[in-house]
Amino acid sequence: MHMNVSAEPVEADLRPLSARSVVLSLLLGMHPPQLPVKDLVRLVEPFGIGGSTLRAALSRMTASGDLRRTDDAVYGLSDRLLARQRRQDEAVRPRTRAWDGDWEMLVITATGRGPAERADLRTRLTALRLAELREGVWLRPANLARALPADLLEIAESYTSRPSRPAAELASALWPLTTWSAKARALLVRTAESPLPPARFTVFAAAVRHLLTDPVLPPDLLPPDWPGDRLRTAYAHYRAELGEPTLLPPT
Repeated sequence: MHMNVSAEPVEADLRPLSARSVVLSLLLGMHPPQLPVKDLVRLVEPFGIGGSTLRAALSRMTASGDLRRTDDAVYGLSDRLLARQRRQDEAVRPRTRAWDGDWEMLVITATGRGPAERADLRTRLTALRLAELREGVWLRPANLARALPADLLEIAESYTSRPSRPAAELASALWPLTTWSAKARALLVRTAESPLPPARFTVFAAAVRHLLTDPVLPPDLLPPDWPGDRLRTAYAHYRAELGEPTLLPPT
């Protein structure tokens, strides 16, 4: 069985700010995700980013396909980043349903994929909050209110199953629940210790990155005092205190 357990020390995963990360975070948190240059200048100023630095970053991001620019100097997310925004919205507000004990199981049936294709597929399946039991066999409790993408079902068979192994034991083997929980608690501590805007931005960007990896398991399968909802609540309070576009990380 593939054991998705990490022995790495718990860290808060705080990354340094850049003009690109701030701009993408602003836009990823907006609905619709677009802002004129004058508003971007105002919003990035508290992070120590000047107008010339911002404009240079906007030019690079447009050239690389991160952003689109309209004739009236309004910048918005590209299609690729719109898909990322949907994933991040789901991470902050996952849609679940009552769990009756069934598990989703996806068995990859297509062959002949190269290393890059296999890596891309693994990333997609992990983003769908599936975990790998063994090579080509992915599963999770069937408590998410979402359908699998149609193109994924062209290369895989989907089943409903009830493993004989106790569900909580299987979940603990598939996901590093203790490590995830410890890191979430570390982030919650950092949110309380970071009063200045740049520091809070950095901490909450890390919080959303971490929420992207929350397996969103049924409560019965989680360790006691699971901090996922507390981390989501802290982020919701941060959004309210900003009174500005939601800040999400450019993962």
